[in-house]
Amino acid sequence: MSSSIKAVLKPHLRDVGSLTVRRVLPAMAARLIGPFIFFDHMGPATLEPGVGLDVRPHPHIGLATVTFLFEGAIMHRDSLGSEQRIVPGDVNWMTAGRGIVHSERTPAEDRAKGQTVHGIQTWVALPLEDEDVEPSFAHHAAHTLPVVERNGVTLRVIAGTAFGESSPVRTFSGTLYVAGEFAPGSAFALEPEHEERGVYLVEGDLEIDGAPLEVGQMAVLALDETVTLASTHGARVMVLGGEKLDGERFIEWNFVASSREKIEAAKLAWTNQEMGKVPGETEWIPLPQKK
Repeated sequence: MSSSIKAVLKPHLRDVGSLTVRRVLPAMAARLIGPFIFFDHMGPATLEPGVGLDVRPHPHIGLATVTFLFEGAIMHRDSLGSEQRIVPGDVNWMTAGRGIVHSERTPAEDRAKGQTVHGIQTWVALPLEDEDVEPSFAHHAAHTLPVVERNGVTLRVIAGTAFGESSPVRTFSGTLYVAGEFAPGSAFALEPEHEERGVYLVEGDLEIDGAPLEVGQMAVLALDETVTLASTHGARVMVLGGEKLDGERFIEWNFVASSREKIEAAKLAWTNQEMGKVPGETEWIPLPQKK
């Protein structure tokens, strides 16, 4: 392993209805990278006509969910009344703060004809001062995101700052979140402008300072080092990280908080159905029972 790589994180596979998810964060070697506390690679999964993604209404606190698709479409609905179809290249950023409820389903028109679904979903932990902020939802179309070209690599700044550009997505701490498309034989230097950095290989081939990274794995980069990312045959890569989070966070089910008391309060509120409703939806996911 290259000296510029602190650790390599391998995914845990799990099935979510009609697709498989590779969960990379949190991991033993790195619970967070910057503010990123969850990283899920979903699909690619081919859904036959009539089959769709159906994630019933469920709650969150203390985090923001970020959805970015490569293929397919998802309909987001939440307890604020938001209803937004997301397609490849767009960003859905939902700030849970003190509490929000949302569902994610395949849009009716896409369910009828079938589709391939492929994308990344992450959770960004909120700083202590914003942990109980009012919930909100923002959608940013692909054409609003900055794009940087470097030596045959196309870099889309999803959130935060990178390569002298800033995403229009509102963040709560220093954030690095970029989608990279490598042409065959391309490479670029990733400078240490952010405190913590990770590189995830979605598909294709990638070397980090000459060390190969396998598809579905994430390299945690060393601090303060410029590293070279290179692809021989082409690749799709996610670069993430940012400012180190201000303290420990507890995770239980869909809740992230700085104290167990906040999580217990959220569990009780959800069990009593006091966290809000998604308009037009009657289903909901009950609190998982501890085994």
